[in-house]
Amino acid sequence: MPDLDPTLTDPDKYKVLFENDRVRVLDFRDTPGAKTKPHHHPNSVLLTLSDFQRRLTVGDNVRDVTVEAGKAQWSPEQVHTGENIGTTDTHVVFVELKD
Repeated sequence: MPDLDPTLTDPDKYKVLFENDRVRVLDFRDTPGAKTKPHHHPNSVLLTLSDFQRRLTVGDNVRDVTVEAGKAQWSPEQVHTGENIGTTDTHVVFVELKD
């Protein structure tokens, strides 16, 4: 889904740190009140580098999450939008799998 690549939909928030034929590593940062446009992530591992609160919308499913810094978690392939609903900046590293 090249048109939903987060580095194209939200280039002010996503930066490519590394890419090869197996993975792409993205750095994501935003500030309180910031929102992302709809974008796609393949299966990924998320590494949280800050404490934050977000509202995630995947299809008709809307959920608020609170995440602590220093966590690693699995995220299945999805198209979503996000909104920083907290009082702190969000900082996450995505390791997107290509196979």
